[in-house]
Amino acid sequence: MKKVLVLCTGNSCRSQIAEGYLKHFAGDKAEIYSAGVETHGVNPKAIATMKADGIDISGHTSNNVTEYSNIDFDYVITVCDNAKERCPFFPTHAVKFHYNFPDPAKFQGTEEATEKEFARVRDMIKEYAKNFVQTNL
Repeated sequence: MKKVLVLCTGNSCRSQIAEGYLKHFAGDKAEIYSAGVETHGVNPKAIATMKADGIDISGHTSNNVTEYSNIDFDYVITVCDNAKERCPFFPTHAVKFHYNFPDPAKFQGTEEATEKEFARVRDMIKEYAKNFVQTNL
């Protein structure tokens, strides 16, 4: 079974959404993990935007990348430039992917506009995750 790590800065939003969709699309084809170079807790708006699309990530935890240093990943996906630049060296032969998704948690606007931004980024990540699973798993 393939092992996939999704890496972001704080493991609170983009990587959590990606983990949720990768698990959804991959099913039993892969073990999916997410982590951050820091841990900020799972963003409640990320949980809500995923729930609106029928995916429950409320049980996810925010993990530090160092917790997974003993796992030999097949794929590592960074979902923000900061994580790509700060990611510690992994003694692995993992194929690395990168896509710099906008951070909806940094969006400033009304509650309604913020919800729309979370949904917009969620949908970008959903499409990416679907394509990743179809192409690589």
